[in-house]
Amino acid sequence: MKSAFSSKTIALAVTALAGLPLALSGCGSGSATAGSGGSVTEISVVDYYNNEPDKTIIGDTLAACGTKAGVTIKRETVPGKSLIAKVLQQASSKTLPDVLMLDNPDLQQIAGTGALAPLSDFKISTDNYPEGILSAGTYKDKVYGLAPTVNTIALFYNKDLLAKAGVTPPKTWDELKAAAAQLTSGGQYGLAFNANATYEGTWQFLPVMWSNGGDEKNIATPETTEALQLWTDLVKSRSVSSSALNWTQADVKDQFLARKAAMMVNGPWQIPSLGKDASLQYGVVNIPVKDADQTAVGPLGGEVWTVPQTGNKARQAKAAEIVSCMNSDENQLAMAKSRNTIPSKTSLADTFAAENPKLATFTELVKTARARTGQLGEEWPGQAQKIYTAIQTALTDKAAPADALKQAQGQ
Repeated sequence: MKSAFSSKTIALAVTALAGLPLALSGCGSGSATAGSGGSVTEISVVDYYNNEPDKTIIGDTLAACGTKAGVTIKRETVPGKSLIAKVLQQASSKTLPDVLMLDNPDLQQIAGTGALAPLSDFKISTDNYPEGILSAGTYKDKVYGLAPTVNTIALFYNKDLLAKAGVTPPKTWDELKAAAAQLTSGGQYGLAFNANATYEGTWQFLPVMWSNGGDEKNIATPETTEALQLWTDLVKSRSVSSSALNWTQADVKDQFLARKAAMMVNGPWQIPSLGKDASLQYGVVNIPVKDADQTAVGPLGGEVWTVPQTGNKARQAKAAEIVSCMNSDENQLAMAKSRNTIPSKTSLADTFAAENPKLATFTELVKTARARTGQLGEEWPGQAQKIYTAIQTALTDKAAPADALKQAQGQ
């Protein structure tokens, strides 16, 4: 998960955007006039890949797709926290881009305003995508965005530290608690995860919640209580530092790199940083499940590419060519390898995993990964806040896990 901003910010932006129906029919930049079939020579793109290496990798791929489509790409990158505000401003000034990238949890809220065109309008293929990935780009049974690559989270472990302690990578919750306790010594904790009061804290909790049958529609259930009890037990036993309450995922990675944590919950985007330490030998496995017969289920991260409703049919058709090109087999594989992400199409999984063994666990996990908006749609941000609020309440010992979840759910 690369970016997140407050549900209040999104809600304000979407509310304002919904009040601008005339703006949504405005035209973007370029030579063709609104609704015309004139020649299109330039396509505008907005995304939030403003940091390297993503900025260059995505830029080069867009440029190549533009060349294939016979247009020049006019690209603008903005910070992730500014993207929705940018979309709002462009809708107001009738300058929506021809192609818009969105973090997948934001798609339903923007599609709900009428700002996006269904990809079926342009006959873009949605074959060979797992249900979770299609769900991330779907609003009211129509696909509005496709993600060329995706990600999720798993359990990283330091091979040397586990071998020294005689510990094997855990597969169940009991094994995780035992391993984390055995690996905790002096300034070294057995495990590190992010339990902060942001969407990241919720994101890192979802695997234990979902794999145990927890449901985001109502978090005050025995299944979610058991998952939160696991997180609480790990912190109370000092197998996980209480600083997890404030850590970001980058902080978790730093703890692992410094050998202050023998295991960590994190994503494949950390692999380049880990690779800079030649002495670090690590492995990646599924985040443990409560019982061995349960299936590991992770949250789906990644960005979707969409075609806004600019009111210019010629430009929209050309923009759709760019979105389709970004999602080609060749580009999915190339971007996944260079960005340490996972190609979205199921048909590419086996080849990619064989050629990129450090990403093999993640490649398998995305087959069953779930979109955060899959059940709640536009209501997800509010429920995500309830989840991380309950986590904070339980881990700071202000309430038992069951009570913390009931309080957060509003029961």
